[in-house]
Amino acid sequence: MLPDLTGVAPLPAMTQARAPLTCPVQVMNEFGQLSSLSIPAERALTVYVDKRELVTLMTLGGHPEWLVLGYLRNQRLVESLSDIESITVDWDVGAAAVKTRSGIDRIEEKTARRVVTTGCGQGSMFGNLMQEVDTWVLQGQTPLRQSELQRIVNTIRLQESTYKSAGSVHGCALFRGGEKLLFVEDVGRHNAVDTIAGWMWLQQERVAGQPGTQTMGGGDKVFYTTGRLTSEMVIKSAQMGVPVVVSRSGMTQMGLEVAQRVGLCAIGRATHKRFLCFTHPQRLVLDAVPEPLAAVA
Repeated sequence: MLPDLTGVAPLPAMTQARAPLTCPVQVMNEFGQLSSLSIPAERALTVYVDKRELVTLMTLGGHPEWLVLGYLRNQRLVESLSDIESITVDWDVGAAAVKTRSGIDRIEEKTARRVVTTGCGQGSMFGNLMQEVDTWVLQGQTPLRQSELQRIVNTIRLQESTYKSAGSVHGCALFRGGEKLLFVEDVGRHNAVDTIAGWMWLQQERVAGQPGTQTMGGGDKVFYTTGRLTSEMVIKSAQMGVPVVVSRSGMTQMGLEVAQRVGLCAIGRATHKRFLCFTHPQRLVLDAVPEPLAAVA
């Protein structure tokens, strides 16, 4: 029996442009000795929407189409995949051409106000998303178990990555419980989370109407980042509907305030078996509490 695809948005046509994630360089150390190593290959990608220049993103270029798609959604510029006809990335000219089906309503107004964020390479967000925060309610009811958190941290520790070979990048990942669904690296953590958001959006539409397929909504997911939990990271996680965010780094005051308001469980300083839960600990089940240290006689 064919799946019922009634009401499923048509997926945009997209290229699959790829670029090398690292490049070799020669360096000299403090003793005057020469050696070769790899560094991340940062490159500019200018996004055009219906031939109108929108923004230039500095990126590794691993999954540029997902990045552009997630960026448009997280900036609240596009509400439905059916609004986008195609995304074409051409690394020869460093451009991504987005073609919509009927334009973006009030695009000048929506992009008039820009906030420079704390993201590496200085990310930016259009409009005032803080005004919309109180309209978001995270619905995820399945709590994260401490044992699953330990699996997440260990999975990231063992993950083969550009960071291990070249350094200087941030990594983000999407988990269902302790199961890794996607791992993405980029020069800025804001790009990595946008890439995951774009991928999630595509998967949501692909599984729609297919019986027996697990949903790609965010309610049962966990988002992991190597970067600090700023307001930008919390807002983007909330927009994806993900109720738990984990970081090996810390958290900012505004990030904490937003997490409290939207009901997001923010876990920082997560290394080995240690962590700090900053907000909404009711979303965390302590099923692997370490033994207390023995008292000194």
